[in-house]
Amino acid sequence: MSNLSDRWNRLTGKSRFVVCRIMLHLAGAETNPLLGVLNRVGQNAIESDGDLNVLGEGLAEICQHLLELEAYWQAAANEGDAIWDEGEASDYVNELFTDSAQRYLSQPDVIDEEDEETLVFPMTQNVVVMLTVAAEGEVPDLETDLADIDALRDGLKMLVNLHYQDKLHAIQVHFSPARFGDELTNEQVLENFPELIPL
Repeated sequence: MSNLSDRWNRLTGKSRFVVCRIMLHLAGAETNPLLGVLNRVGQNAIESDGDLNVLGEGLAEICQHLLELEAYWQAAANEGDAIWDEGEASDYVNELFTDSAQRYLSQPDVIDEEDEETLVFPMTQNVVVMLTVAAEGEVPDLETDLADIDALRDGLKMLVNLHYQDKLHAIQVHFSPARFGDELTNEQVLENFPELIPL
């Protein structure tokens, strides 16, 4: 039935949107520099007032760092849907945003320039990154189970490609822990991110 519905929507000229959230758990002290990248990208997003191109550049940078840290990937999960109505797609993005923001310490830490000189990076053993996007068209690399190393690698590369192809309509990044000095324990990972599947 959905194939018939998809064909009808295409014939009537409706746009197809893919909304997807990827969660990735990394472990090891070697992942700590990632928190600096995530916070800097978050700061840039705030300063740009949500400019989609700035958000896309930040997403591409984050994905590149995640790919470089593949040896520290522990678990992953993804969810999403293909939606033919832009308003419904926007509502779904907002729903995922609200859920991600309620996870343990998943808001970016805004750093005052005055504090940067005394900033000491925490040595947390766990980082969970949540990437939520809405893209136009068909995106097979995101419309599959990403709890597999090869599929996840392809999915992260696809996020970068979607930015450079100007197909992204929404980008959100959350991460835990987000505040410098906080730690995400193994128990907190299990409690706050039960969807994660070991890779």
